[in-house]
Amino acid sequence: MNAEGIQRAAVIGAGTMGHGIAQVLAMCGIETRLFDVDEAAVERGLSQICGNLDKGVDRGKVSAEARTAANGLLSGSTDMLAAVQDVHVVVEAVPERMELKQSIFKSLGDALGPDVLLASNTSSLSLTEIADAAAHSERVVGMHFFNPVHIMKLVEVVRTERSSDEAVQTAMELSRRMGKEPIDVKDAPGFASSRLGIAIGLEAMRMVEAGVASAEDIDKAMVLGYGFPMGPLKLTDLVGLDVRLSIAEYLTKELGARFEPPAILREKVNQGELGKKSGQGFYDWPV
Repeated sequence: MNAEGIQRAAVIGAGTMGHGIAQVLAMCGIETRLFDVDEAAVERGLSQICGNLDKGVDRGKVSAEARTAANGLLSGSTDMLAAVQDVHVVVEAVPERMELKQSIFKSLGDALGPDVLLASNTSSLSLTEIADAAAHSERVVGMHFFNPVHIMKLVEVVRTERSSDEAVQTAMELSRRMGKEPIDVKDAPGFASSRLGIAIGLEAMRMVEAGVASAEDIDKAMVLGYGFPMGPLKLTDLVGLDVRLSIAEYLTKELGARFEPPAILREKVNQGELGKKSGQGFYDWPV
């Protein structure tokens, strides 16, 4: 198991995170297959990658040659077993539902040899519980990317007590090969980034709820006063209010009442105000 020897990869899930991960894998020269159960989702994911690459060329961030090479390394599939055939690494990026992830990792563990690195992009769920579903759980790690994947530099490489040092090192080296900056994190509720990010985000929501200041001004305070690249409420809109609610509920169960979701978050999710993807969250977004 060696990052430089990785030539073929599969990404399970063609949504926002999945297609972003597939893009950066292809851009570092790895043949990448993007899987989803929904053919329309696969086509949409591949189309969004093309759009990202085109924007990169237009802005002088990506060469035309690199765009052509990356597109040539990408393919889509609605057959998971076909997508993972002969790959060296699989990255799972499906919705944050434990049962779904466990089902996928059981299938991957049964289908793939022990030298194939299996990674989950989970942002908060127990990686140990996910890994327990897979044969040879020592080769399972977390690789938590950040949105937008092709721009954000951080990858949390998460290890369970059973993750082998070789698997962790391969994930760290693969992250660097993809142009990312990895950190080595122990499996714990919310890991490092989600736990801290949610704590700040939930407090910002409580301040809006209490009328302390507008969402815009709270975000401005964190950007101009603390050097955040983006305010916590705008970031919540980009991540998805439903995603943040799910993480907050999980952390409340694991760590206590300080992560209890505020009423404003539950209300917005119940009303379908999920952030950028729905056109409305703490901000209005054009759709």
